Amino acid sequence: MQEIIVYDLNQTLYKKSSKDEFFKFICYKKGYKLLHLFQIGWLHVLGKLHITSKTYFKENLYDYLNKLSPEKVKKYAKQFWNIEFPEHFREDMLTDIKEKDKAGIKVYIVTGGFEVYTKYLEELLPLKVIGTLTKYENEDYKIIGKTCNDAEKVKRLEAEMNGEYRLLEAYSDDDEEILYKAEKGYLLEEGELKLVQNRKK
Repeated sequence: MQEIIVYDLNQTLYKKSSKDEFFKFICYKKGYKLLHLFQIGWLHVLGKLHITSKTYFKENLYDYLNKLSPEKVKKYAKQFWNIEFPEHFREDMLTDIKEKDKAGIKVYIVTGGFEVYTKYLEELLPLKVIGTLTKYENEDYKIIGKTCNDAEKVKRLEAEMNGEYRLLEAYSDDDEEILYKAEKGYLLEEGELKLVQNRKK
């Protein structure tokens, strides 16, 4: 049976929010105006208040990617992650990922971030990224299915494994379902790991 470890990306393995930081990076590249910054800020408010669905929120939050082809986004993602890595990643987690890989344990990042810009991390680390799937049509990014958050993370992981697997550990800054599917689930709060699930098989 394949043994695996799962990390959330934003504010867990990566110390910051990739959607916010990648937005700033694209703004720098494209020279966005103040109006678009206001629109993004307003969407954040709606998201915090749960006035809009996560899928709608993600689609509109990532409006800044519109008119950028997947090839262009991937090019920007390569530049972005090469700036951010490894300085803004948690060093202890990076060490653990490399050790787990050597031991034959598969490591996954399961994130709500769009795969179009998070997949490049597979080039930097011995792991696989499962993120929100999108399609690009009429110069616009639309989410395929649901945003890869909470229960959807578990569904996507199970679809990826396509058979029996053993989830040894899961790490996230959100108290989400995937932590409780693992033998050991770790919630990251204020920079400290808290064991919220401890189930031995």
